[in-house]
Amino acid sequence: MAKHLLFVALLGHGHVNPTLPLVEELVRRGHRVDYATSAEHADAVIRSGAHWVELPPVERIAPPTEFGPETFGVFMRHLFGAMRAGYPVLRDHCTAEPVDAICYDMMNWSARIVAEQLGLPAVRLIPNFASNETFSLFSEFLKGPGGENPLPAVLGPGCAEFAAEYGVALDPANLLDVTEKVNLVFIPREFQPAGDSFDERFHFVGPALGSREDEPWSPPDPEAPVLFISLGTVFNDRPDFYRTCIEAFADEPYHVAMSIGELDPAALGPIPPSFDVRARFPQPAVLQRATAFVSHTGMNSTMEALYFGVGLIAVPQMPEQAANAGRVVELGLGEQLDARTVTAGSLRAAVARVANDPAVRENLARMRKVVRESGGAARGADVVEEYLR
Repeated sequence: MAKHLLFVALLGHGHVNPTLPLVEELVRRGHRVDYATSAEHADAVIRSGAHWVELPPVERIAPPTEFGPETFGVFMRHLFGAMRAGYPVLRDHCTAEPVDAICYDMMNWSARIVAEQLGLPAVRLIPNFASNETFSLFSEFLKGPGGENPLPAVLGPGCAEFAAEYGVALDPANLLDVTEKVNLVFIPREFQPAGDSFDERFHFVGPALGSREDEPWSPPDPEAPVLFISLGTVFNDRPDFYRTCIEAFADEPYHVAMSIGELDPAALGPIPPSFDVRARFPQPAVLQRATAFVSHTGMNSTMEALYFGVGLIAVPQMPEQAANAGRVVELGLGEQLDARTVTAGSLRAAVARVANDPAVRENLARMRKVVRESGGAARGADVVEEYLR
């Protein structure tokens, strides 16, 4: 029987994009999907076949250049306000358009509260490393100088105000790590640290590309090896790094596809003819042809690289990306460089090693098979349907 599902992922391409192939698959199977997110993602949501539900816009803040408990606390306070603003929208939508279940991105605690209040089944969507009692992604950089968790102090007043207004108890220390009966993780179990320690509530379905796999792109010379460079969509205002890339590969035989976000290309100086510099590329289409990927190792980019068996030269910009990069290195799928000290020479050498090392190529081929056999959107839809049956 067809179901009416509400997906919720407020912000972040790395949080929205992994869910869209699942939405496409559920719609293909005859289910109705509403998708609550910000206007930035409306077009992508509508293309997936879902009905867009507008959430209040999120005021952008400048990404920090240094990370620790204090900066993470500032980010969490900002995120808390955005999720709180979305709560009445979600609640009112579910009242006006009764749904059978809510599938929510793990950062979106307000969707979890709506599901609890209305007695709806909930599916938690995890686009990064999952956490349990054995492994916790944020445990180390959440600790303050004395080892304490800073979130209760940062979020406590907001949680108390929310509880008083809506009659809902919130634990500020545990907003993001409430395990549901069904948790879909968009990475394979083999990539998850301590993967065997996660119980039957966690379904490691791996990534899926959906219709994004069909986006067009090809290099001007089909015989030239392609090098892809991207720092993602958030921490990408790094003109010095892009200039280092130009210095490293201006005289190399690669066709270089380099994504620089909203940065003005004029800030990079002369751009060699072998470089194609754009705000963004259709990433899966480039990765299908890439020899190597110089990446921030956001999880979505990491999974898409492994889907196509492309080796990673990781230049992480924040702690979560560094955790992904560490796992890439641990599994022999690439190398990691320090964003603060990377040079043209070290970058050029790392790309050469990753592109040519037989051991790396063998590891990539094995992980590519694992990723593609994890089930992706089809398995995720099976899990959702079985849960709601």
